[in-house]
Amino acid sequence: MAQTILHKANERGSRDHGWLKTKYSFSFSDYYDPQKIHFGALRVLNEDIIAAGMGFGTHPHDNMEIITIPLEGALAHKDSMGNASIIRHGEIQVMSAGSGITHSEFNANEDATVKLLQIWVFPDKKNVTPRYGQLEIDLAQMHNNLLQLVSPYPEDEGLWIHQHAWFFMGRFDEHVEKEYAFRKQGNGVYVFVINGSFTVNGVNLDDRDALGLWDTNKISIQTNKADSQILLMEVPMEFD
Repeated sequence: MAQTILHKANERGSRDHGWLKTKYSFSFSDYYDPQKIHFGALRVLNEDIIAAGMGFGTHPHDNMEIITIPLEGALAHKDSMGNASIIRHGEIQVMSAGSGITHSEFNANEDATVKLLQIWVFPDKKNVTPRYGQLEIDLAQMHNNLLQLVSPYPEDEGLWIHQHAWFFMGRFDEHVEKEYAFRKQGNGVYVFVINGSFTVNGVNLDDRDALGLWDTNKISIQTNKADSQILLMEVPMEFD
């Protein structure tokens, strides 16, 4: 029988630093909840709102797969691998921190905020050569469809990471029904509602609500509002 855990939007950790307003789905920085350390290999799901012209100065990472999805605006990225780019709404960025990188992230706009999701996944290989990827999302293919953004395979659709994990995102009309089949036995799926309303395996989810599911091999999804957007993250529940 499927196991589930419900994370309501208003139960997330919250911090307001003035230039940065952030919501934490899992324990992060000085926010700690012993019941919300991670969901399988999914370690971090932060929603950040960064003020115009502000951002994170150069800082290090290692042995983590980092996925950034702008929801509004644009983010300026620079790193120790020599990458300097702008990641906009409608794009996705992946960094494999591996043996170690440093990078900075700033709002690329001087007159508007940037809103983004930053997601960390534990890798299945340690100390790999750091790697960067960026991809424009075909927004039209997300209409009433779960579009693959991330997988374990370089030759597959979307970007890839060092983990048996798959990410999908879709935008749906009202009263659309979908079934999602797990890609790998032993994985779980963390469903995050970006906006709108869904019913997932009988559980109603609204803006920024999330539901983790495991010990099953498929889930049912129904939309309750027009223009509802959802992010599915399938990750191993057990990992080294």
